[in-house]
Amino acid sequence: VEAMRISDSFSQFKVNLQRIRYRGGSVAFEDRTHFFSDWREYNVSLVKDVTSEIGKTAAIKARKALNMKQDGTPWIPGIPPSEREIEYVPSHALDDQVLAGLRTGDYAGIYSELPGLDVSHVGIIIRDKGDIYLRHASSRQKKVLDEDLKNYISGKPGLIIFRPRP
Repeated sequence: VEAMRISDSFSQFKVNLQRIRYRGGSVAFEDRTHFFSDWREYNVSLVKDVTSEIGKTAAIKARKALNMKQDGTPWIPGIPPSEREIEYVPSHALDDQVLAGLRTGDYAGIYSELPGLDVSHVGIIIRDKGDIYLRHASSRQKKVLDEDLKNYISGKPGLIIFRPRP
């Protein structure tokens, strides 16, 4: 989606997709941006982490060793672990003031409490007539759908928000 957003042609889309999905544009498994927070690290010119801006004092920082399970084995073999600070807004703190800061097109990551993972799922924020939805590919329903964000996030740890830059 991000590659399409910044492209004016199919040939430009292919170049942008390669640049976004792979560090340095080198198409190799070990250079792929496997984690949601990789976008913040390697595509800083395209997205901005606005989690703390939106969550204000409710935002929580967590230090994680991405790609390292609790037992020390990797989630993705062949990828070295990387230390990263992840900031998220806990689900219980998604009040009207926090939700007012969300925009259509924001990229949403559902924070994961599992060691070695930053998010468990991703989607795009959609605002429609005052309602806020998460547009995502549902593994349960096997299709893309818009679900009420507050209902979807209920019972999940929290939300990370990256905003596309103009």
